[in-house]
Amino acid sequence: MNHASDNHGPVYSYRVWDRSVRLFHWLNVICVIGLIGVGLVIMNNKSFGVSADGKILLKTIHVYFGYVFAANLTWRIAWGFIGGRFCRWPAIFPFGKGYLNSLISYLKALKTGRPVHYAGHNPVARMMATLLFLLLIAQASTGLILAGTDLYFPPFGQEMAEWVAGEDRGLAAELKPGSKEGVDPVAYQEMRAFRKPFITIHNYAFYVLSAAILLHIIGVVVTEIKEKSGLVSAMFTGNKFFHQKPLDWDDDEA
Repeated sequence: MNHASDNHGPVYSYRVWDRSVRLFHWLNVICVIGLIGVGLVIMNNKSFGVSADGKILLKTIHVYFGYVFAANLTWRIAWGFIGGRFCRWPAIFPFGKGYLNSLISYLKALKTGRPVHYAGHNPVARMMATLLFLLLIAQASTGLILAGTDLYFPPFGQEMAEWVAGEDRGLAAELKPGSKEGVDPVAYQEMRAFRKPFITIHNYAFYVLSAAILLHIIGVVVTEIKEKSGLVSAMFTGNKFFHQKPLDWDDDEA
C-alpha cells in the first residue's frame, strides 16, 4: 500500500485487481462487443440483405467469438476459487454473513452523501456482478449448444449431425450447415424442436444482458464521480485510491 497527497489529505493506493482479473475483464469486453455486433446482423439479416451463405459465415464468426468468450469465462469461474481475495466468489456473491446489514448501511450512507468505501465490490455492485455472471454463463452455455444445432460445431456438433442424419449416421460427417442434403426431415424437425428453448433463452438473455451492461456502465461512472477512487483506472492498473482504509480491507489478508 502506497500513499500520496491531495487537497483533502493523504491518498492511499490499494492493490485490488490482479492481472488475471483485468485481462479477463477486457477480453470479455472485446468478445461481448463482437458477439453483440455480429449477433445483431444475424438477427436482422434480411434487413441487411445478407445471403444464405453470408448468414452461415456470420454465424461461424459469431461462434469463434463465442469460443474465446466461453474459454475466458471458464477461466474466470475457476479463478474465483483460487485467485486473489477480492476476485473470489465469497467477495462477489450477494449473500453470506453480514451482507444484508452491509447493504442497508451502504444505501443509508449513499443517502447522506458520504458513501462507505469498499476496495472490492460494494454491496450493490455485488448484486450487479452476480447478475452479469449468470447472464454470461447462460449465453455461453446456450451458445455452445446452438453452435452444434446450427453449424454442427463442437462441442455438440457431432451428436447433432448424427441426430439429423437419421438412420444413415455415416452421412453425418458430410452434412453442411444450412443444407438439407443428407438430412432426415423427421429427425431434423426433432432437433429443431430440441433447439427451440435454447434459442429462446439465448435471445432473451441477450436483451437482459444488454440492459444489465448499460446499468453496469452507468453505475461505474456514477460511483467514480461520487467516490473518485479510480474505479475505472483500477481495471487497467489494479489499484484503487482512498483517503481512509476501505471497509473490506484487511491488512493481514489483502
